[in-house]
Amino acid sequence: MPQKVFVNRTLNMRKIKYLGLDMDHTLVRYDCQAFEELAHHTMCQRLVTVKGYPEGVRGLKFDFDLAIRGLVIDKKNGNLLKVSRHGAIRASSHGTKTIDFAAQQKLYKSTYIDLSDTHNYVSIDTAFSISVATLFAQLIDIKDGDGKETMPDYDTIAQDVIWTLDMAHRDGSLKGEVAKNLDKFIIRDPSVVAGLERYRQHDKKIFILTNSDYAYTKLLLDYAINPYLKNHKSWADLFEYVITLAQKPRFFYDNLRFLEVNPNNGTMTNFDEVLKRGIYQSGDAAKFTRDLGIEGDDILYIGDHIYGDILRLKKDCNWRTALVVEELGHENECYKKVQPFSAEIRTLMERKEPLERALVDIISVKVETGKEADEADVADLQNQITDIDKAISQLIKKQQSHFNSHWGEIMRAGNEESYFAHQVDRFACIYMAKLGDLLEMSPRTYFRAGRRPLAHELALGIG
Repeated sequence: MPQKVFVNRTLNMRKIKYLGLDMDHTLVRYDCQAFEELAHHTMCQRLVTVKGYPEGVRGLKFDFDLAIRGLVIDKKNGNLLKVSRHGAIRASSHGTKTIDFAAQQKLYKSTYIDLSDTHNYVSIDTAFSISVATLFAQLIDIKDGDGKETMPDYDTIAQDVIWTLDMAHRDGSLKGEVAKNLDKFIIRDPSVVAGLERYRQHDKKIFILTNSDYAYTKLLLDYAINPYLKNHKSWADLFEYVITLAQKPRFFYDNLRFLEVNPNNGTMTNFDEVLKRGIYQSGDAAKFTRDLGIEGDDILYIGDHIYGDILRLKKDCNWRTALVVEELGHENECYKKVQPFSAEIRTLMERKEPLERALVDIISVKVETGKEADEADVADLQNQITDIDKAISQLIKKQQSHFNSHWGEIMRAGNEESYFAHQVDRFACIYMAKLGDLLEMSPRTYFRAGRRPLAHELALGIG
């Protein structure tokens, strides 16, 4: 069986007593392209009617490939950035137009992006944000074209797009459309339900922790879970606890009161007793783990939002973490297709390195001794290196053509890890393309993190 669950930190599933699940994009999968197109359309309409943007904004077409998760919006300059694990900018666009390397260097020089600087930067770190980056880029194009007099500055455009999407989530208009067209937006997966029931057979207790409200949660669970249950009458029997409107990430660090939800009519009452099996709203992680009588590392929580589900949880609690990165499903297939290109690039690099060392040695001797170098040898080495570089460049273009045409791989920024990959590595114990990949594994699996060779070990061949 090909590996589908990837391990950053050793995790013994036998020690996990509770499996916690985010709902949207984790337990319940969305058709991302359909949902983001809906979000894009909704934002366009509201920017015109509420914020007074030009009428032409209504007609903007959604381009799902224009952005990927992990990009950064530079609000001051109207740019999208792809940054490395160190915050170095490795690719950029102004609006929808790619910024070439020379122009990027002139604009940013040696700038390293600090994502804690929320005044200037916004991170696109969830599948629910692709439409934000896409629309921001398109609006910058309008601003720079015919919209100079009718459009606000770049920073305000970014704020307006984000505000408009937040409002569409808060007032329920997006989820209202989903509710009316479940077949269009929701992907049902019977294997996930079977996997959850198998985990219950192994005495794993399961809970849901979601920012969605009870009515919407019930609607999706009725649709995606109930039809495929074999050992339980309904999802309410499958899950020990269902916590709605959890206000993540505040749930992980704040002291919020639990409300008990009446499943028959959705009414709520304050709940200050020890938690019992049931449905709740809000609350906090400290009381949750205390009332269950467990330690934080008895819980494995699985979500899709690197900040809201994983990063703050890892910093503020000691729960174990798993991240769903849906894009990996497609990209892992791409990696298989580009293996021949990758192998040829490695072969050419192995051929190039001794040539570079020989050229360095010749020049070094000339500088240190004053002895003239054989210009024919120097020219020959330079020509060989140039030819190899050209061949490598062509192979890289072929390799990257299999990934996003604008930004390449989600987990790479050039040869380096992307900042998103760095966050995944740092805060997710394990990660996978979808929840079903984990549920295929035995509930008693021992996930072992491999030894990671350091740079000097690689150089010495002992990694």
